[in-house]
Amino acid sequence: MTQTSTSLNPKIGVASLSSPLEIGADRASAGAEDLAGLLEGAGCEVLRLGPLDDPDKSVAAGRKLAESHAHAMAFAAVSWYEDYLALDLLEECSVPVLLWSLPGMETGALCGSQQLSAYLKQLGVPYQCVYGELDSADGLERAKAFLTAAALKKKMRRARIGLAGHRVVGMTEVSASEMNLKKAVGPRVITLDMPRLLARADEMPNEQARQTWQQLTSRSAACEVSEEEGLDSMRVYAAIKELVDRHRLDALTIGCYPHLMGRVCLAASLLADEGIPLGCEGDVNGAVGQLMLTLLTGEPTHNTDWLEPLEDGSVVFTHCGSGSFSLAENQSDITLASVRLMDQGVCALFTAKPGPVTLVSLLPLGDGYQCAVLEGEALSTQMVFPGNPLRVRFTQPTPQLIDWIHAEGIGHHWMAGYGHVAAEIRQWASIAGGPLRLVEP
Repeated sequence: MTQTSTSLNPKIGVASLSSPLEIGADRASAGAEDLAGLLEGAGCEVLRLGPLDDPDKSVAAGRKLAESHAHAMAFAAVSWYEDYLALDLLEECSVPVLLWSLPGMETGALCGSQQLSAYLKQLGVPYQCVYGELDSADGLERAKAFLTAAALKKKMRRARIGLAGHRVVGMTEVSASEMNLKKAVGPRVITLDMPRLLARADEMPNEQARQTWQQLTSRSAACEVSEEEGLDSMRVYAAIKELVDRHRLDALTIGCYPHLMGRVCLAASLLADEGIPLGCEGDVNGAVGQLMLTLLTGEPTHNTDWLEPLEDGSVVFTHCGSGSFSLAENQSDITLASVRLMDQGVCALFTAKPGPVTLVSLLPLGDGYQCAVLEGEALSTQMVFPGNPLRVRFTQPTPQLIDWIHAEGIGHHWMAGYGHVAAEIRQWASIAGGPLRLVEP
């Protein structure tokens, strides 16, 4: 039950662009290497492709890029250059492009990039342009956000989201449009056999379940449920884990409400530590949002409802108690208890840790998807709701946010991850590849 980091490490091809006749072409090798070193230091996995100054080199570099399954291509523009140097590479491997133009009055590097970006815009190739020296902190921040978004795009397009059971009856908002989800966001949905899942859970040996249960109780401050309930939860976890491995799922959701409430909560807690979000209530869209935030932050996420605004301007979010233990403010306060309303099964009750947070909500539109984004600061809170209450303060006034949610038709489910990653989500939404509407207050 060791927590696994799932943060994105962009895999980037790096080269320089120049034309041999132009002033500045003599810094082509240094420009390519310096940009590669900069991005490597920022956490990217770099494929060095060297200086590109003729079409044959571009074609060869594009083929290497394709073989590496890179997420994006970064060019250091060191002088004016012919636009086909980039285009020929992209014909071999079509990926988002970062153009970093180095300053120089006589080099024409910025002219070359303006020339190329005009062409890329017409072709529909996603790109981000940065101008300035390579020691620019702002330039690196913008570049890293774009490259992380490119990595997210690739990961989401290959993602598999499992769906066991059905969405909650009367909660139409969480319905997924599988075709639009694939088109606009990327994942495909894999339906799972719920009766077989529960039958498999009954077949799981108690010995293995007891060992996992003992590990969990040792990490908890109190246990208010029977061993029988605990072993059932661990057998369900083992059966779900088999499906995750068999179908190579990146995330999943189970129609838990109301009859399976408490039986799948600890499975969600444990799988989150393995980098596999398990969303509640058959909400495929929520599971996709959790996966996005898990990838961007490298940490487990909260699956929440927007509940009550407080007098101090903060808002309480929570669900029944399916969060990773790592999300607790105080590990020593975690209580294993029956789930609310149904008084059955086991869930982990704790208050959420403070820190910067980003919340997202995904919803299908007529021909695509909508992604709503909020950033705020999680604050310490009390156990105001039997689950994993998360109290968040936003910069916008709460009444204004409530009006915004209703006006945009956003819904009530919000997935929350620690860290401010709205910049990366904005970049991702602009390059995701389908009709995707980003909404922010």
